[in-house]
Amino acid sequence: MSLKVIELNDSAIKVGDDSGLLLQSPGFALTAGTGLQLGEAAEQQARLQPTDSYNKYWHELSMEPLSHGNGIRHFADIAYAHLMHLAEKANIDGDVIFAVPGNFTRQQLAILLGLAKQCPFTPLGVVDSALAAAVSVANSHSLIYVDIQLHQVLLTKLTISDSALTTESVIQVPGVGSQNFMDLLMQVTTDLFIQQCRFNPQHNADSEQLLYNALPSWLQRDNENKNSLLMELNTGSAVHTAKMPRESLVNNLGDYYKKINQQIDALATEKNTQLLVSNALAALPGFVSSLKQSNNLHILDAETINSACLESQQHILADAHSIHLVNTLPLDKTSSGNTDTDVLELESSKESVQTSVAINKGADRVKTGIEESVETNPTHALYSNRAIAVEKLQIKNNVIFNGDGGNALVLSLDELPEQLGHMESSDGDLYLDSGSQEFYLNKKKVSGKQKLGLGDRVKFAENAEDIQLIQVSNA
Repeated sequence: MSLKVIELNDSAIKVGDDSGLLLQSPGFALTAGTGLQLGEAAEQQARLQPTDSYNKYWHELSMEPLSHGNGIRHFADIAYAHLMHLAEKANIDGDVIFAVPGNFTRQQLAILLGLAKQCPFTPLGVVDSALAAAVSVANSHSLIYVDIQLHQVLLTKLTISDSALTTESVIQVPGVGSQNFMDLLMQVTTDLFIQQCRFNPQHNADSEQLLYNALPSWLQRDNENKNSLLMELNTGSAVHTAKMPRESLVNNLGDYYKKINQQIDALATEKNTQLLVSNALAALPGFVSSLKQSNNLHILDAETINSACLESQQHILADAHSIHLVNTLPLDKTSSGNTDTDVLELESSKESVQTSVAINKGADRVKTGIEESVETNPTHALYSNRAIAVEKLQIKNNVIFNGDGGNALVLSLDELPEQLGHMESSDGDLYLDSGSQEFYLNKKKVSGKQKLGLGDRVKFAENAEDIQLIQVSNA
């Protein structure tokens, strides 16, 4: 039984070992009868049954009850089913290293490991994906790793010090994930089919799903033809063909690229910062050409993280009773020194959780068995791509400061008062006090003084942007 690596990126969860990648499975689930379909099979039917489709269960992994779950209690149920699906398809029955994105909260990591301990494999290590991606190619004091998930792009800043590589901070860029790109391309190609063929592929669910399924192969062919993208859609009754000039394709994606580049520029404050781009992000038409950082640019292949985890396994593996999140790795692979880790301090396997997909009652124990053992102390509030320290943070609405406004987060919401609330620490915990003003805490309407934890989401209007509670490692 060889050591296997599970890379948790919901755009394509990868399983690999020393022979290479064994499986890629997108983070999609579809309720079908009494069970679930997972991965590619679920994705290729998501447009046919949108109310039965799920693709945020890794992005928003939690134990919060789902109001319309089709018999599924919470996202942890689906995540467990996906882990079991991976185990079956890739024959995972031995030791496993998890490579996890830097935006995972300690609470989410604890849930993940609690679920994994009920799978037919043994989790023995957790490492930051960006760290694994960068450790074999790092050549500059300052590095930025950029990767794409289903619903966001993730940027991780890393630094080299004393012959070791360390993750420093993470920026989430929402609205530019692979699903956002797919939605945009769906609309662009639909307009072209209407203009050139008088055919609307989104006029019913069947042809809409055909269009969605065909887009990846069309984009792969874009590399073969630098002038235009030829799109052919066979609906059974007819074959429809449209052509998109490559320049038009890249231009349509330009606003998304600009948003990503702005965040790269914000992190690349040091001269000769090394920029590492994941294979999936680099595959988007014209993205690499849009980058301003080109002097020290590396495009990583799909197996980089798998290979790095196996090469650095002596610094990642722990024992089943004390798993650590590794956020520092030595650049010298022969080094036997200790690496800095973020201790999760999970319960021993004797007290591990029980869970399954809407069948047994064991998943309810995840919350009591894991969450209580994990410290969840937010340091910043993330809003509109800006992280603001939560210490004595005022939340105001539609105000203009003259001079120093102090530590404040200013919203712009109609029909709400200027003073919405404030965050404060008390006895080691963080609270949001809104007085009589109602707000949404993790989609539940509340008011008054409410305790906040890492990963919690707050908003003051149903359609407003979330304020997410995060932890910045260098704060």
